[in-house]
Amino acid sequence: MEEFHHIFAGVEDPRKSNATRHDLHEMLMIGLLSTMCGGEGCSDMALFGHTKRAFLDSFMTLKHGIPSHDAFSDLFNALDPLKLQTVLMRLVEGFADQLGEVIAVDGKTPQRSYDRAKQQSALHLVQAFAAHSRLVLGQVAVEAKSNESTALPALLEMLSLKGRIVTADAMHTQKATARAVTQAGGDYVLALKGNQSAFFEDVSLFLDAPDRAGICDVFQRVDDGHGPIETRRALICHDLAWLDARYDWPGLKAIGKVMATREKAGKTTTQSCYYLLSTPLSAERFLAVARVHWAIENSLHWVLDVTMNEDRARNRKEKGLENLAMMRQWPSTWRGRKSQKVPCAASSKKPDGMSLSCSNSSAPHSMVKSDCPGSDISQ
Repeated sequence: MEEFHHIFAGVEDPRKSNATRHDLHEMLMIGLLSTMCGGEGCSDMALFGHTKRAFLDSFMTLKHGIPSHDAFSDLFNALDPLKLQTVLMRLVEGFADQLGEVIAVDGKTPQRSYDRAKQQSALHLVQAFAAHSRLVLGQVAVEAKSNESTALPALLEMLSLKGRIVTADAMHTQKATARAVTQAGGDYVLALKGNQSAFFEDVSLFLDAPDRAGICDVFQRVDDGHGPIETRRALICHDLAWLDARYDWPGLKAIGKVMATREKAGKTTTQSCYYLLSTPLSAERFLAVARVHWAIENSLHWVLDVTMNEDRARNRKEKGLENLAMMRQWPSTWRGRKSQKVPCAASSKKPDGMSLSCSNSSAPHSMVKSDCPGSDISQ
């Protein structure tokens, strides 16, 4: 536990008087281990502690026994989310050399976080996700009556962006976002849609012209290993002199288009998406970056919803919902890095079935989305 005491250093204990009888660091450690093994909330943390008492005794003192689920609930309701996030980011630092190039940004709302009786808005989080290593790098709660774009700058400030590419959907295609990323030493690949109407119209008209293949880099990939035939064609143009004077977009170095065509049972569907880039990627690399953005949906949000049952979580008090969301995120993605095993979330409900094994909960192929944010062309 000495190494974990160092990791948990700086987390202030918010509990008072008799509530401090259980060691703070031991409770946080039990919480992490529980979620790694499929636990979904405070009740599972207590159940895990009792079920694995012999294992926990090998490196914990547990002077007053295993904390109750109420003790865990009181702790996470009172913990400062920023302090807890600092702890989890320390754990991620151990994988810093494996994070990969692409950081995907997207928002998520646990469906049952809305409290009708108190007229409390649902908790909406903006999360940053290392797409290749499948690790959560940070999250920020969106304030009530606000949106993701206002919370993103605070999230970007937490991250080391030098040498990374930040991908995001069209909501975040704002000059402020582009400026924040480039000033931090990073690059961006941002989806371009109708919220930037004039810009979108000019870019789409230019890239849709039939003669652009001669002046732009082009790459095409065909996938037919799962029944439907999916063809993705990427087009990227680096000559933007005509755009620079008109829009003065921070750091803009290229514009791109991905056209995805899907053929199944005699039916063909096609959808095109457009992007702004701050780095002159090749068409092949551009297509790979656009596709890997969806790891945040398939390897994080899908895992949280389906394996961790986050949408059914009922904790709505104080800071508990945000803290428990963070506790679920890091272990769920860490589990995804390990060898594939049967998910253990269901078995963790039974004292004789809870496992210390962790599962790979990657989404099946039918859940993998296309290159286009918001598109369901591959479903």
